[in-house]
Amino acid sequence: MAKSPPLRLLWLQSGGCGGCTMSLIGAQGPDLVRSLEIAGVEIAWHPSLSEETGSEAASIINAIAEGREEIDIVCLEGSVMTGPNGTGMFHRMAGSDQSMMSVIEKVARRARYVVAVGSCAAFGGITAAGGNEVGAIGLAYDGKQAGGLLGEDFRSGSGLPVINISGCPIHPDWFTETIMQIGAGAFDERDMDDLQRPLNFAGHLVHHGCSRNEFYEFKASAQKLCDMGCMMENLGCKGTQARADCNIRAWNGSGSCLDGNYPCINCTAPEFEEPGHGFTKTPKISGIPIGLPTDMPKAWFVALASLSKAATPERLNRDATSDRLSALGEGKRRK
Repeated sequence: MAKSPPLRLLWLQSGGCGGCTMSLIGAQGPDLVRSLEIAGVEIAWHPSLSEETGSEAASIINAIAEGREEIDIVCLEGSVMTGPNGTGMFHRMAGSDQSMMSVIEKVARRARYVVAVGSCAAFGGITAAGGNEVGAIGLAYDGKQAGGLLGEDFRSGSGLPVINISGCPIHPDWFTETIMQIGAGAFDERDMDDLQRPLNFAGHLVHHGCSRNEFYEFKASAQKLCDMGCMMENLGCKGTQARADCNIRAWNGSGSCLDGNYPCINCTAPEFEEPGHGFTKTPKISGIPIGLPTDMPKAWFVALASLSKAATPERLNRDATSDRLSALGEGKRRK
């Protein structure tokens, strides 16, 4: 049986920091090169991984944009910069007078699959924070508003909308697993949530698998960042609302933001960069957090929280505001 030719992948970068590529090259078990081999994908060009640069790179990109070479998968890392005044000329393709905005649109409309890599490419992300003078938007979203560069009704050659592998940065497995599904012909709209994020990571809440869940169940809350308790009530943690599997799938083989004593800021969601309050502050009304868990009715949560607090073991109350657990006993704690 003849072997199918590899799928060709073009990767472009625009308004972003390159952090998603940095994260991706740290893929483990399998690594990025092996993952692409398994998926049956070859790289037509990537700014960090390919040898071609300058005019050679421009030749590849222009051939795809003009339809002289076919492309299967187009990935964008970083936001689309539409300024000034919608011209996109704040970011030109090196060595040319073309805006990256126009280049991105041309290649995207020729691809079988279009993938937004990271929250900047999906929704605008950090690049859109503040006054957004550069006009940063995503491929298919401008913040929470559907549309973006390609429009709300965009469909690639496969019939799919833009696939939003959001995150700041992405976990490398979120990308490699999605590419493997595409390579196997096993990815369709049923594999995406309502913001077009693959369910391989967006089918979970960050709260799932959190090492602080015992504190959460009894509402034993941390008061400051180095405390061991749940960070939802006081420190702005959105793990009970954020779609991602960060506490199930370890980062760099070891942990997550919460394991590093920092609250979840919901970086896979649109407009996470502008929460309207400090990232480590929980906004409240009458002492009740505004952003309550999405996996149960709010009235249930409020009622259960009161009962849980009344039943909190003394051990958890003590450890919640301590920088280490007391489970080993006083004499066994590290100094």
